[in-house]
Amino acid sequence: MPELSTILNGHPCQDRAAVPLPSVLIATRHGQSTANVEFQLADTTGALSVPISCRDADIPLSMLGQAQAQALGRWWAELPPADRPRVVWCSPYVRAVETARIAVAQAAGLGSVPVGLPVRYDERLRDRELGVLEMLTQAAISKHHPEEAARRRKMGELYYRPPGGESWSDVALRVRDCLRDVCAAECGRPVLLVAHDNVVLMLRYVLEQLTEAQLVALEPVRNCSASLWRAGQGRLRGELWNDVGHLAAGGSKGSS
Repeated sequence: MPELSTILNGHPCQDRAAVPLPSVLIATRHGQSTANVEFQLADTTGALSVPISCRDADIPLSMLGQAQAQALGRWWAELPPADRPRVVWCSPYVRAVETARIAVAQAAGLGSVPVGLPVRYDERLRDRELGVLEMLTQAAISKHHPEEAARRRKMGELYYRPPGGESWSDVALRVRDCLRDVCAAECGRPVLLVAHDNVVLMLRYVLEQLTEAQLVALEPVRNCSASLWRAGQGRLRGELWNDVGHLAAGGSKGSS
C-alpha cells in the first residue's frame, strides 16, 4: 500500500490507479451535547465549574443536538445517490454514537440508505484528551492552572499538550492512522465519519496539507456540520467545509 503521505497529502504517486481511496469522504462533528451547552454558559458567566459528573466519553446529546442529527440525516438522504455513504465510521463516545444512530435512522426512514447500515466504531476518532484540564472552564484554568494557560499561549494550539492530555498534533497522528484503514476498507465507496471538532479539524489539516498558520485561522467546527472531500487524481480534494445550511433549513442550527 502506498505511504500515507502519498495518499493523503497531495504528493505525486507512481500509480494513481492503485491508490485506495473512498469515492467520497464526508466528516461531521456530533450534534450539540449537554456539555457544549454548559461550557458555553460557563464561558459567558465566568463560572468556575459545570454540573457534569460523568466521563467525557459518556456525555449525551442535548435536545437541540438530537434535532441537528435528524437534519444531518435529511441532508444525507438528499445527496446524489452515488454520494450517499453506505458505511459510517464513528467515535465510540456517546454523543457521536447518538448522532450516527439518529442520522442513519432518519436517512433510512426516507428510503435513501439501507436499514441497518453498518456503523464501525473506532477509538482513534475519539475527542481530544485534555488531561488535567478536562472538564475545567476557562475561568477555572486561568485561576487554578495559570502556568498551563501561559504555556498554551506560548506554544500555540498545534503543539500545546496539557499534562496527561493530547496536543492537536497528537490527534493528527491518530487521524492519519485511522485514515489509512478507512482508505483501504472503503476504497471506491462513499463513507461518513462521525467524530469531534478537533478530529474533523485535523482531518482537514492532514488531507489538505495545511500549514500551522492556515490551520489556526480556520473557524471552529460546528455541530453536525458537513465537510466533504472527493477522490480525484490520486487524492481526496475538498468540496465542502463546515457547512450548516441544512441545519438552518430545519430550524436546528443553534449554537456550536
